[in-house]
Amino acid sequence: MVTEKVLTAEFEKIRPQLKSFILRMTASAQDSEDIVQDTFMKAFRNIESYKGNSALKTWIFAIATNLCKDFLRSKKLWPENVTDLSKDAAMGSPTFMKEMMETRTSSQQGDFEIKDHINHCFTCISKTLPIEQQLALLLKEVYEFKVHEIVEIIGVTEGVVKHLLFNSRQKMIDIFDKRCSLINKEGFCHQCSELNGYFNPKHELQKELMKIEMVKAAESKDKDHLFDLRMKVVKSVDPFDSLGSELQLLHLKWTKTLMDGHLESN
Repeated sequence: MVTEKVLTAEFEKIRPQLKSFILRMTASAQDSEDIVQDTFMKAFRNIESYKGNSALKTWIFAIATNLCKDFLRSKKLWPENVTDLSKDAAMGSPTFMKEMMETRTSSQQGDFEIKDHINHCFTCISKTLPIEQQLALLLKEVYEFKVHEIVEIIGVTEGVVKHLLFNSRQKMIDIFDKRCSLINKEGFCHQCSELNGYFNPKHELQKELMKIEMVKAAESKDKDHLFDLRMKVVKSVDPFDSLGSELQLLHLKWTKTLMDGHLESN
């Protein structure tokens, strides 16, 4: 049987991953903090139920996943044009724009980084997926769990996990292929370049873009490969600890508030 000391040590080791996973599920920094604490308390209270059939990390993620599912069960899916809605509303809000610029100029984590915004965009778009598809996608593509571990975490069969992964990948690839101008010249979303110009007017945009492997490969690689490169960018970003994390968390908070109001009225 695992001891309380071992559980606590493992929990602290994986806390950053767990916290970012919950943030990507809930789109809320405060809710992710709360669910992280609830996960630890539930794991601590139920430590005797851990039989060692899976890694302790997998068992902890399963607890967090169930808490996320409970939290999100009554929530509506975000629309595919979430970034457009957020942009239009932000441009019409002097209060929000002022807060963004104050964060940009006063915070040590207020830089605008294109890779951080790619991560932010992924988080928003992934919330267009049904909950179990979103879970499977994040666990496999971002947190690199094996299929058999995802079976344990989500509590479904291997066949269902593979089906969830296939459908979620295809849906995300389709959305990004239609929308994202970084990977498709026909894509109509230019927010990464527009925001870079707004926050970093002295940056040479093309130099910034060419730092991102996905952009370099956009004209020569197939859609699946480009999606894998996007996942590489997302995996490289800790949404709570990057040069632009405070700016992007503020952006995410704004988007979630907007979506909550939009979905309630529709």
